Amino acid sequence: MGLDVGDKRIGISLSDPLRITAQGIETFSRLASEEADTDYISALAKKNDVEFFVCGLPKNMNGTIGPQAEKVMAFAEALSQKSGIEVKFYDERLTTVMVERTLIEADMSRQKRRKVVDKLASVAILQGYLDNQGLRGF
Repeated sequence: MGLDVGDKRIGISLSDPLRITAQGIETFSRLASEEADTDYISALAKKNDVEFFVCGLPKNMNGTIGPQAEKVMAFAEALSQKSGIEVKFYDERLTTVMVERTLIEADMSRQKRRKVVDKLASVAILQGYLDNQGLRGF
């Protein structure tokens, strides 16, 4: 399961059983508490027999870990503890920007983009991870 964790929304995607392609599932609007968020995602992961999470890590452009990446890492730790499922990180620098540009080029309205950008960013994160693992003989 791929996750693009933001302060307001979390994009969620799944891979096929052979780990070849990623498909967007939903853009989840975060709830009142981190516990409620991790409960929801844990239940979704169990329902879909998820083996591990791939969480986008928004590093700074120079490769360092900034405040947003620290928030994502803390959320990932809470999710892993709640679900009992391992979390792997994937460098997601510019993923959302790339998705936004693609949607703009497709002439999608700002309102429609807001509804799908996080889900598509999670697809890009998970697909990037899958492609990278394939190069290593995963």
